[in-house]
Amino acid sequence: MIQRIQTVYLALAVILNTIVFFTPIYSHAVNDPIPWIGLGLAMSLTVALACAGIAIFLFKNRETQLMWVKIGTYTQIVALGFAAGVLFSMGGFGTFLWREVLSAGIIVFVLMLFWLAGRGIKKDEELVRSMDRIR
Repeated sequence: MIQRIQTVYLALAVILNTIVFFTPIYSHAVNDPIPWIGLGLAMSLTVALACAGIAIFLFKNRETQLMWVKIGTYTQIVALGFAAGVLFSMGGFGTFLWREVLSAGIIVFVLMLFWLAGRGIKKDEELVRSMDRIR
């Protein structure tokens, strides 16, 4: 399980999505006057985190694992949308918002990890199918 690179990508996605809950972008989202923004960010991050965690343990069924990674990717995109909304509601981008922008950068990095994990799962599936053709 751990020797597959997509497991490492998914584990990093779980860790980094957990870290986002302790960053300034999340605290600004929770303290936003519109309560659904903080709730939406928290829910989308939690669903993406859960999808990555579930996908780690589905290494024997690559098709189902890929489905969970895709769901996690889509919810991570939603989380990125909420983070961008929080950044724009704070008054744009500038040097005074560098911690918030780096927090949103973590969300983008996790999105990239989901994409890399999906690519690794597809490569494994192609390898197994090619080996089946040889038999």
